[in-house]
Amino acid sequence: MAAPVSAGDPAAGPAAGGALWAEVWALLPGTEEELALALSGEVDGCVQPLLRRARGLLYGAGGRPGGEAAAALRRLGDVLRDYSWEKLNAGPWREVSKAWRQVYTYGCLFGALAEVAAGGPLAPAVRLCDMGLLMGASVLDNVLARLVRVLQQHLPREQRRGSAGLSAESARTEPRPAPVVRPEDALPRLRCPSLEHFRDNHLIPQKPVVLEGIMDHWPCMRKWSVDYFCQVAGCRTVPVELGTRYTDEEWSQKLMTVGDFISQYIVNEKSVGYLAQHQLFDQIPELKEDISIPDYCCLGEGEEEHITINAWFGPEGTISPLHQDPQQNFLAQVFGRKYIRLYSPQDSENLYPHESQILHNTSQVDVEDPDLVKFPNFRKAAFQSCILMPGQVLFIPVKYWHYVRSLDVSFSVSFWWS
Repeated sequence: MAAPVSAGDPAAGPAAGGALWAEVWALLPGTEEELALALSGEVDGCVQPLLRRARGLLYGAGGRPGGEAAAALRRLGDVLRDYSWEKLNAGPWREVSKAWRQVYTYGCLFGALAEVAAGGPLAPAVRLCDMGLLMGASVLDNVLARLVRVLQQHLPREQRRGSAGLSAESARTEPRPAPVVRPEDALPRLRCPSLEHFRDNHLIPQKPVVLEGIMDHWPCMRKWSVDYFCQVAGCRTVPVELGTRYTDEEWSQKLMTVGDFISQYIVNEKSVGYLAQHQLFDQIPELKEDISIPDYCCLGEGEEEHITINAWFGPEGTISPLHQDPQQNFLAQVFGRKYIRLYSPQDSENLYPHESQILHNTSQVDVEDPDLVKFPNFRKAAFQSCILMPGQVLFIPVKYWHYVRSLDVSFSVSFWWS
């Protein structure tokens, strides 16, 4: 395989483009027949001919589509994405066929390959890879994740960082005062309990606890910072929640690069944006190398691949309203602090869940400023609380109600397990 070219090398010309294409080509099956275009279910009859035509353009030009072939491959990628996009948005996400998500992924793959073959800027190809990783389903041994990793290495350094640039350093601010946690309300803390102790005293009786010492060895604890995310993920496209909390009427979501998110919502902080409940580690696998699944998850019933790992990255003031989740949860704090309150499922009727199906797992009460005229029984609900510090992991039992407010620029990792 050809040696990689230095990103941003001013001498990078046709030879550099050839070196990049050699790296990209090495990610693909060696022959047209080996790229099987297998799908997990039925799709419309017109789709397979489009896929085969795109495959033919890719392999039929002696290993690199150029000129008209690259333009035709780009158009076919557009058609495949547009056609499958309609299917992806036709109903609830859980009802979307995996086959249509795979068609969308192929559309992103062929589009990205066309961009690289044409020798233009790589940022559009990186975005196409991310769209496939976000909205599609894995094909060819997760080829998009491998492709985007190669493309990032060839981006000029300033493009890899995204628009946040060196200003990310200014996001490091002095700690703000934290809410007072009364001793009688404080969650218990344990340092590296044995599996048996955790199982018998917390998992089986479903009692929350703050665990200390179990993530001290994770590489993220010494590597991760706002500036680090600019370096490794600044050009990557992610979904960002806009607004303080998801129950607000003005709340919305937007796709943007990590660099734009940091520039607009971490550095400037003029409004609240939150990279919340996102499976960032599936999208950018190199970040997953910096964390570990807590050993205590082995006490669950599911396999390790069924553990859902989510990223939570945002400025001071992001709020997750009081809500409950259907799985056990370990919330690991990497940097920044979070104020957290927990309420037992036994207090559910005192917490006034929303009546609508979509928000039935969320309380109507503003925990830190409750309307006790409208929600009088809320005062009867007992709670436990903590300031979750970097290096601490909170065990939140299944269906336990929890409210979370960030006190600083913060990054947390949650592990949902059965």
